[in-house]
Amino acid sequence: MELKGHYVFDAPVERVWNLLMDPKAIAACIPGCQEFEPAGKDRYRVVLTAAVAAVSGSFSGTVAMADKQPLRSYRLLIDGSGKPGFVKGESVLTLVPADHGVTVDVAATIAIGGLVAQVGQRLLGATARMLMDRFFKSLQSRI
Repeated sequence: MELKGHYVFDAPVERVWNLLMDPKAIAACIPGCQEFEPAGKDRYRVVLTAAVAAVSGSFSGTVAMADKQPLRSYRLLIDGSGKPGFVKGESVLTLVPADHGVTVDVAATIAIGGLVAQVGQRLLGATARMLMDRFFKSLQSRI
Protein backbone atom coordinates (compact mmCIF):
# COMPACT_ATOMS: atom_id res chain seq x y z
CA MET A 1 0.00 0.00 0.00
CA GLU A 2 1.24 3.48 -0.81
CA LEU A 3 0.35 6.66 1.05
CA LYS A 4 1.18 10.27 0.33
CA GLY A 5 0.50 13.35 2.38
CA HIS A 6 1.30 17.05 2.52
CA TYR A 7 1.20 18.87 5.85
CA VAL A 8 1.72 22.61 6.28
CA PHE A 9 3.41 23.99 9.39
CA ASP A 10 3.33 27.69 10.16
CA ALA A 11 6.87 27.75 11.53
CA PRO A 12 10.47 27.97 10.36
CA VAL A 13 11.98 24.82 8.88
CA GLU A 14 14.43 24.52 11.82
CA ARG A 15 11.59 24.39 14.33
CA VAL A 16 9.66 21.76 12.35
CA TRP A 17 12.81 19.65 11.88
CA ASN A 18 13.57 19.79 15.60
CA LEU A 19 10.01 18.73 16.39
CA LEU A 20 10.29 15.78 13.98
CA MET A 21 13.53 14.75 15.73
CA ASP A 22 12.05 14.97 19.27
CA PRO A 23 11.19 11.44 20.52
CA LYS A 24 8.87 12.76 23.23
CA ALA A 25 6.88 14.83 20.74
CA ILE A 26 6.71 11.93 18.30
CA ALA A 27 5.53 9.50 20.99
CA ALA A 28 2.86 11.93 22.16
CA CYS A 29 1.53 12.32 18.62
CA ILE A 30 1.38 8.67 17.52
CA PRO A 31 -2.21 7.43 17.93
CA GLY A 32 -2.33 4.51 20.37
CA CYS A 33 1.33 4.78 21.35
CA GLN A 34 2.03 3.13 24.70
CA GLU A 35 5.83 3.02 24.60
CA PHE A 36 8.48 4.78 22.54
CA GLU A 37 11.88 3.97 24.00
CA PRO A 38 15.40 4.48 22.61
CA ALA A 39 16.97 1.28 21.24
CA GLY A 40 20.17 2.69 19.75
CA LYS A 41 21.13 5.69 17.65
CA ASP A 42 18.06 6.96 15.75
CA ARG A 43 16.21 3.72 16.60
CA TYR A 44 13.24 3.26 18.92
CA ARG A 45 11.27 0.36 20.36
CA VAL A 46 7.56 1.00 20.00
CA VAL A 47 4.42 -0.56 21.48
CA LEU A 48 1.03 0.65 20.31
CA THR A 49 -2.57 -0.43 20.02
CA ALA A 50 -4.50 -0.10 16.81
CA ALA A 51 -7.88 -1.10 15.44
CA VAL A 52 -9.13 -1.63 11.92
CA ALA A 53 -12.82 -2.50 11.74
CA ALA A 54 -13.38 -5.41 14.17
CA VAL A 55 -9.68 -6.31 14.35
CA SER A 56 -7.72 -4.67 17.13
CA GLY A 57 -4.71 -5.40 19.22
CA SER A 58 -1.26 -4.47 20.33
CA PHE A 59 1.78 -4.24 18.09
CA SER A 60 5.42 -4.03 19.10
CA GLY A 61 8.37 -3.30 16.93
CA THR A 62 10.93 -0.72 15.92
CA VAL A 63 11.05 2.63 14.20
CA ALA A 64 14.37 3.81 12.82
CA MET A 65 15.43 7.08 11.21
CA ALA A 66 17.85 6.80 8.30
CA ASP A 67 19.44 8.91 5.58
CA LYS A 68 18.99 12.11 7.58
CA GLN A 69 19.70 15.27 5.62
CA PRO A 70 19.17 17.92 8.32
CA LEU A 71 16.45 20.46 7.59
CA ARG A 72 15.62 18.61 4.34
CA SER A 73 14.60 14.96 4.64
CA TYR A 74 14.91 11.55 6.27
CA ARG A 75 13.53 8.03 5.98
CA LEU A 76 11.53 6.17 8.60
CA LEU A 77 11.81 2.39 8.67
CA ILE A 78 8.96 0.64 10.49
CA ASP A 79 8.79 -3.01 11.51
CA GLY A 80 6.15 -4.31 13.88
CA SER A 81 4.06 -7.34 14.72
CA GLY A 82 1.41 -8.52 17.10
CA LYS A 83 -1.45 -10.98 17.40
CA PRO A 84 -3.47 -9.13 14.72
CA GLY A 85 -0.64 -9.37 12.16
CA PHE A 86 2.40 -7.45 11.03
CA VAL A 87 3.35 -4.16 9.45
CA LYS A 88 6.54 -3.28 7.61
CA GLY A 89 7.05 0.03 5.97
CA GLU A 90 9.20 2.87 4.88
CA SER A 91 8.40 6.52 4.47
CA VAL A 92 10.36 9.50 3.25
CA LEU A 93 9.64 12.84 4.90
CA THR A 94 10.76 15.89 2.96
CA LEU A 95 10.64 19.42 4.35
CA VAL A 96 9.92 22.07 1.72
CA PRO A 97 10.25 25.72 2.80
CA ALA A 98 7.23 27.80 1.76
CA ASP A 99 6.24 31.47 1.97
CA HIS A 100 4.59 31.01 5.35
CA GLY A 101 6.41 28.14 7.00
CA VAL A 102 7.21 24.68 5.71
CA THR A 103 5.40 21.82 4.04
CA VAL A 104 6.22 18.28 5.09
CA ASP A 105 5.71 15.88 2.18
CA VAL A 106 5.31 12.23 3.12
CA ALA A 107 5.61 9.28 0.75
CA ALA A 108 5.14 5.89 2.40
CA THR A 109 5.06 2.27 1.32
CA ILE A 110 3.52 -0.14 3.81
CA ALA A 111 3.05 -3.92 3.80
CA ILE A 112 0.46 -5.37 6.17
CA GLY A 113 -0.22 -9.04 6.76
CA GLY A 114 -2.04 -11.43 9.04
CA LEU A 115 -5.55 -11.12 10.40
CA VAL A 116 -5.59 -7.33 10.11
CA ALA A 117 -4.89 -7.57 6.35
CA GLN A 118 -8.09 -9.56 5.85
CA VAL A 119 -10.28 -6.47 6.37
CA GLY A 120 -9.41 -5.30 2.85
CA GLN A 121 -7.14 -2.80 1.14
CA ARG A 122 -9.70 -0.01 0.96
CA LEU A 123 -10.37 -0.04 4.69
CA LEU A 124 -6.68 -0.45 5.53
CA GLY A 125 -5.79 2.49 3.29
CA ALA A 126 -8.44 4.71 4.86
CA THR A 127 -7.33 3.77 8.38
CA ALA A 128 -3.63 4.32 7.60
CA ARG A 129 -4.44 7.72 6.07
CA MET A 130 -6.52 8.68 9.14
CA LEU A 131 -3.70 7.68 11.52
CA MET A 132 -1.13 9.64 9.49
CA ASP A 133 -3.40 12.70 9.41
CA ARG A 134 -4.01 12.46 13.17
CA PHE A 135 -0.26 12.23 13.82
CA PHE A 136 0.54 15.33 11.78
CA LYS A 137 -2.42 17.30 13.13
CA SER A 138 -1.21 16.57 16.64
CA LEU A 139 2.33 17.54 15.65
CA GLN A 140 1.07 20.79 14.08
CA SER A 141 -0.65 21.67 17.36
CA ARG A 142 2.77 21.59 19.09
CA ILE A 143 4.17 24.44 16.96
